[in-house]
This record gives sequence, structure tokens and C-alpha cells, in this order.
Amino acid sequence: MAEEIINRVANSKLKTIDLEDFYPEGKRVLFDIKDWLMEGLVLREKDFRLHISEHDWSQYQDCYVALHCSTDAIVPDWAYMLISIQLQDFAKLSVIGDLEQLESILFAEIVSKMNISEFENLPVIIKGCANKPVPANALVLLTQKLKPIAKSVMFGEACSFVPLFKRK
Repeated sequence: MAEEIINRVANSKLKTIDLEDFYPEGKRVLFDIKDWLMEGLVLREKDFRLHISEHDWSQYQDCYVALHCSTDAIVPDWAYMLISIQLQDFAKLSVIGDLEQLESILFAEIVSKMNISEFENLPVIIKGCANKPVPANALVLLTQKLKPIAKSVMFGEACSFVPLFKRK
């Protein structure tokens, strides 16, 4: 007679957090201001303000926007501030940086707002593989948030994980 296979993982108190489940839906846009600079290098305020006033900002409705300049131009902070004011009525979020920095900032906010009380005194696995871009910074922030309350923190999958922390 065959022995019954028992799924010890399913019967354990082990909890898994998959940050991919928290991935905010919405188009990501990289907004390069170089075309609004003279020869891609010099910001002339009057021309810059004209570009801002003539631009169709509604195209960024419900988008996440990363503002950057792909040239070596020295761009004053107020230039990005002017753009962000226009985007505020349309975009979900605008930041200075590339798309990777945008994701990192998005997930930093998500992790900071996470209620992790359900993981108190329990072993927790932070799921490793994702189909959506979950930044490494989010994994670090979540690990730091879990350490004070979790019994243990691991990374990977229940069948194959890397132990990161275990309370003594």
C-alpha cells in the first residue's frame, strides 16, 4: 500500500509575500527633456516655458512618468518642477530619474504602506521570481520591515529558499 504524500509546506505556518502582487498597473513613460533644450544642452527659460505651455499633457493620463535628460546638460531643478506641475493633473506619479528609479520609488512607497502585522512571529518567504519588474530595492526594504516582527525571513520559493534571518 502506497504511503500518502503529505504537503508539509501547505500545513506549515510559512507565509509567502509576492511583491509582484502589489505591482501598480499603469503605463510607464520615460520623458526626455533634451528636445526642449537648445542643441540638447542649453535650457533657455522662455523657450522651455513655451514648450511646456504647448505640450499635450493629457497623453500622460494615469501614467507613471520618469523625467530625465539624456544629454550631459545641466538642468536646473525648477525645470523638472515646472514639468511635474503640469503632469500632476494627469499622471499617477512623476519622478526625476530613469524607469528603474521610477519602479524603485513606486515600490518604496508600496512597502512603506504595507501592513505586515499578519506576519508577526511567523516564518516568511519573500518570493523571488517575478514576471513584472520588482526592484531589488523593494526586496531590501521589505526584508528590513519584516526583521523586527517575523520569526524568520527567507528568499525564494518554499521548495528552494535562501535563509536571510532567524530570530534566536
